[in-house]
Amino acid sequence: MSETVSSNQAQSLAAEGIAVQLRSNKKIMWEKFLQHKLAVVASIFLLLLATLCFLAPVIAPYEFDAIDLYNIRSAPSMKHLLGTDALGRDLLTRLLFGGRISITIGLTAALLGSFVGTVIGSSAGYFGGRIDNLLMRFTDLAYSIPTLPLIIVISSYSNTQAFGIVVIIGLFSWMQTARVVRGAILSVKENEYVTAARALGAKDRLIILRHVLPNISNSIIVGATLGVGNAIITESSLSFLGLGVSPPTPTWGNMLMDSQATMASQPWLTVFPGMAILLTVLCVNFIGDGLQDALDPTL
Repeated sequence: MSETVSSNQAQSLAAEGIAVQLRSNKKIMWEKFLQHKLAVVASIFLLLLATLCFLAPVIAPYEFDAIDLYNIRSAPSMKHLLGTDALGRDLLTRLLFGGRISITIGLTAALLGSFVGTVIGSSAGYFGGRIDNLLMRFTDLAYSIPTLPLIIVISSYSNTQAFGIVVIIGLFSWMQTARVVRGAILSVKENEYVTAARALGAKDRLIILRHVLPNISNSIIVGATLGVGNAIITESSLSFLGLGVSPPTPTWGNMLMDSQATMASQPWLTVFPGMAILLTVLCVNFIGDGLQDALDPTL
């Protein structure tokens, strides 16, 4: 009886020790992220901007397609805080509604690209051999193709709605993630816990999902974070060229396209959407740097 009690106490103490260690690790990661001041400021700013954009139907002063021909290209004023465009539409309203599209496309395209890259990179790194050689040669081939011109060509022949833009950007942004994930898996797949799971008869899919990917999650998370900024820039480039989301739905990119003829005479039409893109991408990159420091196991 005493031996059973002692065994139960040992198991309980071991479980408590694991829980304390997990809490300690999370606390260390959180503290390291907070030490990155730029990442903290960027997180607060980006959260505030995203909240304002997604509450646009509630807080925006006008409808995004409301035309006012008596206030065409008016300068910023109390009635229109950021001015109006060539059709008299309120720029602040369109900036908030456009942010919903641009940020959503950036997030979902980055998630799609990270998912595809993780699947290809983990398969190549874990199985090795012919599978590794085939998948990496395919990755090299995809990497050698100029991405933006190809995206432009495909977008010109497709229905330029938000979902289509997400799929196009996501399917042409996975190569870097695949290489990073493959390299990380090569460094951990021969560790003792992976060998033990394989010796116990665990299936390869279970080993990858439960034992390998969680230990390289820092590389995946950081790569996905940085991919958001790249996706926003790509979407803005397509919209600026008239190949993005179709008007009158606003995005930051097509707002820039509409204002390119009046950059000198009405600079507010260009400055505000341009600054929105610049600050959002900078914030995403700063957050990625902070996460990289916080999730780095060597630190």
